[in-house]
Amino acid sequence: MTDPWETAQKQLQDAAAKIALNPTLLKSLLTHDNNIQVSLPLKMDDGRTETFQGYRLQHNNLLGPYKGGLRYHLDVSEGELKALSFWMSIKNAVIDVPFGGAKGGIALDPKKLSEAELERLTRLFTQELAKHIGPYKDVPAPDVNTSPKIMAWIVDEYSRIVGKSTPAVVTGKPIEKGGSEGRTEATGLGGSLALLSALQKLNLDPKKLTVAIQGFGNVGRYVAKFLQKQGLTIVALADSKGGIHIPDGVGEIEHIERFKEEKGFLAGSYCVGSVCDIENRGKVGGQDITSQELLELPVDIIIPAALENVITSENASKINAKIVLEMANGPTTAEADKILADKGVLVIPDILANSGGVAVSYFEWYQNLHNEKWSLEEVEDKLKEKMIIATEAVFEIQDELKVTLREAAYIVALRRLQNASEKGKR
Repeated sequence: MTDPWETAQKQLQDAAAKIALNPTLLKSLLTHDNNIQVSLPLKMDDGRTETFQGYRLQHNNLLGPYKGGLRYHLDVSEGELKALSFWMSIKNAVIDVPFGGAKGGIALDPKKLSEAELERLTRLFTQELAKHIGPYKDVPAPDVNTSPKIMAWIVDEYSRIVGKSTPAVVTGKPIEKGGSEGRTEATGLGGSLALLSALQKLNLDPKKLTVAIQGFGNVGRYVAKFLQKQGLTIVALADSKGGIHIPDGVGEIEHIERFKEEKGFLAGSYCVGSVCDIENRGKVGGQDITSQELLELPVDIIIPAALENVITSENASKINAKIVLEMANGPTTAEADKILADKGVLVIPDILANSGGVAVSYFEWYQNLHNEKWSLEEVEDKLKEKMIIATEAVFEIQDELKVTLREAAYIVALRRLQNASEKGKR
């Protein structure tokens, strides 16, 4: 398995070489400012004590407070968080928000804990992190297996520790606790806007394009909804348990959402009208497929929206799509990147494509600090402006320097970081 931190370092060094980045800045970006690891002894509901490992990797704060999600997952590790915190630094610079990069979490399977245990663990983690986080220091957010409710627990515990209400310590909160309108769908909407902006530059008609999406969590389902509304035909969807391929289109995403909520999986969600079940497969010409098979379908656009390292040197040559919209973090290895470039596949990189989430996180943080409350329309308008400006900047660099879009996005970010460094912000 490719180490995501190795992939991230190679991406950075390749882009830095193209613009003669200041060596001191390059060296600092190849390291992390702080690596916080804490031991969390939790009293379980049955009276025994179980110890969990918590992490917060703070990469760089040249542009502003550290910013990045907290994930609760068995695979949480120092190496993974190093890459993800670095990508947050780059992503924030690409989308031009005043944040640095961080990432953190706890290594556990949250499904094995009761809600009371999760709350106690979250509060314990907050106590350990309290001196390292804050509205002007480090602003966590939801990530894999964390939620607005968990963010509300963090706000409550942190506010208790510092002795005053501090909603801006995290983003991704429930609306009634200071969260922003539009945050839930922000990443999916942002990715859709980046893709539509790219299609416009390429003179491609969205209504003539087919799309396959790997991943049907929050990001995958929203990007599917938004693209479908813009006339693109979603022909395949898959999650970790498998998926469906219907060449004429999978039907309304809302129906498939309901099917998955009822059944717990996507395979078999063949819809005729609002009725979705395996019996309809013959009527709609569909077939069940694996998550891996989805990436190799003969479609115009594939969207990896689940895990890292799903496009590798082993399957990159089998990809038939002309465009890859990276909605997951680090879905393409460095070796696969080169293969796709040689094939003429346009990769819209994660550091641009999925930056809508952190853009709206910034809007939430700003609203909290300035005691403002924006409407959903205001949030979406501001997000649209951010995504279009960022996408155009990346395409301009690609055209100017004849590089890939990933390299162009890195160059946009690195130039902003270098400007901040030269202005003596650090």
